[in-house]
Amino acid sequence: MKKRWTVLIISVILLAIAIYTTITNPGSVDLENYQPKVYSTFAALLPPVLAIVLALITKEVYSSLFAGIVLGALLFANGNLELMFNTMLFHEDGGMIYKLSNSGNVGILVFLVILGILVALMNQVGGSAAFGEWASKRITTRTGSQLATMLLGVMIFVDDYFNCLTVGSVMRPVTDRHQVSRAKLAYLIDATAAPICIIAPVSSWAAAVTSSVPDGSNINGFAMFLKTIPYNFYAIGTIIMMLCIIYMKFDYGSMKLHEANARKGDLYTTADRPYADADKEVVKKNGKVIDLIFPVVVLIICCIIGMIYTGGFFDGETFVNAFANADASQGLVFGSVITLIITFCFYMTRGVITFQEFANAIPEGFKAMVAPILILTMAWTLSGMTNLLGAKYFVHDIVAKSAGSLTVFLPVIIFVIAAFLAFATGTSWGTFSILIPIVCNVFSEPDSYNMLVIAIAACLSGAVCGDHCSPISDTTIMASAGAHSNHVNHVSTQLPYALTVAFVSAVGYLIAGVMGYYHGPAIISFPITMIGIIATLFVIRKIKKNQSDAR
Repeated sequence: MKKRWTVLIISVILLAIAIYTTITNPGSVDLENYQPKVYSTFAALLPPVLAIVLALITKEVYSSLFAGIVLGALLFANGNLELMFNTMLFHEDGGMIYKLSNSGNVGILVFLVILGILVALMNQVGGSAAFGEWASKRITTRTGSQLATMLLGVMIFVDDYFNCLTVGSVMRPVTDRHQVSRAKLAYLIDATAAPICIIAPVSSWAAAVTSSVPDGSNINGFAMFLKTIPYNFYAIGTIIMMLCIIYMKFDYGSMKLHEANARKGDLYTTADRPYADADKEVVKKNGKVIDLIFPVVVLIICCIIGMIYTGGFFDGETFVNAFANADASQGLVFGSVITLIITFCFYMTRGVITFQEFANAIPEGFKAMVAPILILTMAWTLSGMTNLLGAKYFVHDIVAKSAGSLTVFLPVIIFVIAAFLAFATGTSWGTFSILIPIVCNVFSEPDSYNMLVIAIAACLSGAVCGDHCSPISDTTIMASAGAHSNHVNHVSTQLPYALTVAFVSAVGYLIAGVMGYYHGPAIISFPITMIGIIATLFVIRKIKKNQSDAR
């Protein structure tokens, strides 16, 4: 039935494209002065919306992303098929070939592959199995395994990509032993990635936020970032959410089904188990816990050193400034390559692996990362199509028109817009880099500094919220990869939790905006929002219990 729906939907889309192309007479294209008809209109957001809707309906992410890319290229080309194909593949600002030639993007892919190789090595020498046995003696409950996953995610706050894959590889054996579903593991990984990084002063995200503050605005970007932390309701609320559902042993939405099945021995629920073969891989029995802990610790240290190196720390910059100027992609590649070399030497010295086994782990690690690499590539291309259609200028106009008489409501408006833009484009960095300069211009007067802090916090919070919900977000994709979970399963089970926190956060920004506008104690909105999240969960649990009793 699902296959029929997939074929039907794709057929309708192709038919619509053919009809549109037939009735359109684009003629010759002047690329020098070219601009699509839907530039900077709501239609610019249609490609990612189509991809997301198709992914949720068909449960198939590859064809859904491709359909969004095709629609974006078609809209950009105004129906010209030749230009459409050239745009999809070769456009220097959005085409797939150019996305794959971008050094930053390729760096992330290299980092992914090296982490895949490291995980394959840790599995091969028995490090993962040894850690699982060691942890099972100390972590004796499902609650403990979930809490340990969350705490490890909080500890690895340097970068969200690094967080997703490291936490997944370390904690997957532990959560499997305690029958925690792969969807729940993916949620815990994702919820301790971007939400933690956006409130960590020493992280690649803090550097990105700092660099987004426009020059000449007389605003210290890093100081501003620190002031926004107490107002980042979605990020802190997500942490509260995790603690509540872990300790209350309460799940709702489709996650409830996944967790119920996991207790019966089915960690996946759905038939699609993309990493099942890798999980069943035979490993050596003489591995030690140190065979997993050592590479992970070395990876953390080397990645931090790599990032501050790219930021100029060894050329005289301070540690904070080095992080602010760091190239995360380049730094992570440096760190992971050095870690791979050190890990090889460590395993060879211990005599737990031969050179041939090390060489065999390289293609195995690459194969394990093919799925996230493919999804990332298509997600980057879809984001490029959205940018070519001028989506950011459409959002800019919405925010600009919201200023003035709606100043008191601007924080909640910015939160909603940032969440929607990040959801549609799959990038939180791109979202707050667009919105922060606008917010700085709106609240440029000295007496509106408090509102500026709240509005920027709302922008960051909304960007993380949208990124957290979006199936085309690279962080969401990597969380699925780290947990070895079906990607659509992860998105569909995470969405109810994320939307719960988002709704309460929006109310919090409404309160903060009113308090900030009238120069009241805006910080009071923080405890109100956190209490609101806890109260909302209790209400949901009560409703679900009543529904179960009624049956």
